[in-house]
Amino acid sequence: MAGEMCCRDPRDGHGANASRLLALSALAAAFVALVPAVAGASQLIDRNASGVGLAVDAHGRALLTYRAQGKLRRVLAWGAINALAPARSRPQVAFKVDYSGGWGTFHRNVWEGFGNTCRPYDGPKLAWLVTACKASDDSYWAVQSWQRMLPDLGYTPWRADQKAWELHLSHWRGPTAKVEAWTDWVYDGRFHSLFGRLTYRGQPVHGFKTTSYGSPLDGYGRNLYLDTFDSVYGSGWRRENSFIAQNPTGAFCYGFYPFDPTQGGYVHPPGQSETRGPGNGSRYRITVIGPGVTPDVTWAGRGLHDFDPQDPADVAYERRQNALLDSIAGAGRCHH
Repeated sequence: MAGEMCCRDPRDGHGANASRLLALSALAAAFVALVPAVAGASQLIDRNASGVGLAVDAHGRALLTYRAQGKLRRVLAWGAINALAPARSRPQVAFKVDYSGGWGTFHRNVWEGFGNTCRPYDGPKLAWLVTACKASDDSYWAVQSWQRMLPDLGYTPWRADQKAWELHLSHWRGPTAKVEAWTDWVYDGRFHSLFGRLTYRGQPVHGFKTTSYGSPLDGYGRNLYLDTFDSVYGSGWRRENSFIAQNPTGAFCYGFYPFDPTQGGYVHPPGQSETRGPGNGSRYRITVIGPGVTPDVTWAGRGLHDFDPQDPADVAYERRQNALLDSIAGAGRCHH
């Protein structure tokens, strides 16, 4: 099953092919005081932060205190919870964010004497967690940090922005989003693949418009960031690729092919143009920015062995996975 996948906008540090060859070459294609809400997501607050503290007052405002770029930051965020179902007629929810600690919005230093009502966190387990708490209204706030901007195709970061640890803030009540994924083979077992779906409260998560390389252009779309473990790229975790959850099913399907880094909008180190991959790994990991202002979520699972057409178990597994893929994405939406 394979690759109707779209990928990151190269302006965002990523890129990928919308289609691929099945041979050894692949084709494809500063902070201000008050920052208005622009796009729904567990919201990006800053990068490379340390000493992060979280407090929440009785008015539903969160105060993040941390150090970044050698300075102490006090950031207020409020005005959003959970996520809306995808709709063209309304924007996704997003925080209002004040990087002055309240002066830019309320004309006073709200952070001074901030009445923290946070209680110990007892919500669902979260990946990449920095800190979290339960507010007085029984909703949850969380801060997560991970390297979203790692370069695709297993490259070791060569720029500072690619190494950045982004700081994301979320606020929710009830369930978080869910990433489901399954392994399989594609094109008569010649390549490994992954397929799955992204849902929130049982409904598909998807957007309505992307760039030509699949970077979301609205507050609803979500890229899935796929990492591979112990692959041809080297030991440990490496970023394999990033791709979009499809409209209207929230499904995705990705094939592990050889890729030409000079095609399809990939960002690659200067002077390097050799074919990359396939990035088959012993394990895989997917991380997704949560819809609306819900937490970022992950999936992790084991890789597959190479397909053996003489093995009845492999043949039966392939048939089951093909049927499962069609039930998730719709027949014909992804290759078998």
